[in-house]
Amino acid sequence: MESLIRVVIHDPAVTTKQRPGDRGRRRGQFLLRELIAEFRVGRLAANLSQADIGHAIGLSNSEISRIENGQLGSVGFVVVAQLLSTVGLELAARAYPIGGGVRDRGQLPLLGRLRHRVGDAFAWRNEVPVPIAGDLRAWDAALFGNDLRIGIEAEARLRDIQSVDRRVMLKLRDSGWDRAILLVSATRSNRLVLREHGEALTANYPIPQRQALKALHAGADPGGNCLIVL
Repeated sequence: MESLIRVVIHDPAVTTKQRPGDRGRRRGQFLLRELIAEFRVGRLAANLSQADIGHAIGLSNSEISRIENGQLGSVGFVVVAQLLSTVGLELAARAYPIGGGVRDRGQLPLLGRLRHRVGDAFAWRNEVPVPIAGDLRAWDAALFGNDLRIGIEAEARLRDIQSVDRRVMLKLRDSGWDRAILLVSATRSNRLVLREHGEALTANYPIPQRQALKALHAGADPGGNCLIVL
């Protein structure tokens, strides 16, 4: 049976203070080194030569040597998957929102509008990680107070409502928190999307916006998850 490597390795050298492009480059370089190291261990354990691997995937043994020694500046994602497969490993990758990206330019004003409406009734924190070791997901913001923990997912531009809803519900489940707020920017395009497909959200976000904002401003439990358009 093939083993499974999931690309969820944490790189302590990567910080949110870096520009998104720089952070992504360093993250990619770190993951590449880790995966190539896994491949080399697997190759040696299987008693395979570099020539054996190269023959299997159409590369020369010198190219395999350069890859293992980190002498190639970049190795394609498909090539990495091929290398791992030759030693009985399967590459599985997922992308996790971590905040600090270019998309935040639209989110920050949106979050600011909600923070203004909530006031000082709750403690407010931005970019709060899902409390599971090794999980790279994070809430865009969160409210804490009166024994409540409320996660906030901000969407400056809605595209796939089902995907957004699924992401929020999984974060809420895995965080073990009390409530979730799906916060959407009040643009014309977003309102059109909500008008056409918003009924699908009613079951998971049953609390009306006006009721939710009134409760949050008073520091009270809104009574359920809510969709807020600001």
